[in-house]
Amino acid sequence: MNDFARQTQEFFSAAKEARIPDQVQAIAEDSVTKARETYGKFNTAAMDGVKVLEEVMVTAHAGAKSIGDKVLKNAEATTEAVFDAAQAIARAKTLPEVVRLQTAFVQQQFTVAGAQSKELFELSTKVAQQTFESLNAAATKTFEQIKKAS
Repeated sequence: MNDFARQTQEFFSAAKEARIPDQVQAIAEDSVTKARETYGKFNTAAMDGVKVLEEVMVTAHAGAKSIGDKVLKNAEATTEAVFDAAQAIARAKTLPEVVRLQTAFVQQQFTVAGAQSKELFELSTKVAQQTFESLNAAATKTFEQIKKAS
């Protein structure tokens, strides 16, 4: 048997008899327990953070859907107005009547477009505010949980 093999065998024989001091074992067990508790706190905070992020995303999605629905509704109203105006103009008997109908339509559309823009701006502002409030609440909650876990 070579020298290295003999030394290795002696080491393992000695290691079989070696005892870990009670204090070292207690420190190790305490460290594992504390690490597990800390992990549990951070894991809970992370899971709660994911839930809160989902809520923020749901809020943002609902807001985007509201804005999309509003834009679609406005487009439908504008399209109907265009068809109504085109039909009225097609029925006109004189050129001055055509000009009057066209002018009235354009003026009406400017008024409607202004009102639609204002509504869309107000809705966008509301959605942005709700989303940012939700995001702020989520961040605050997450940071508080992390602080407690530390």
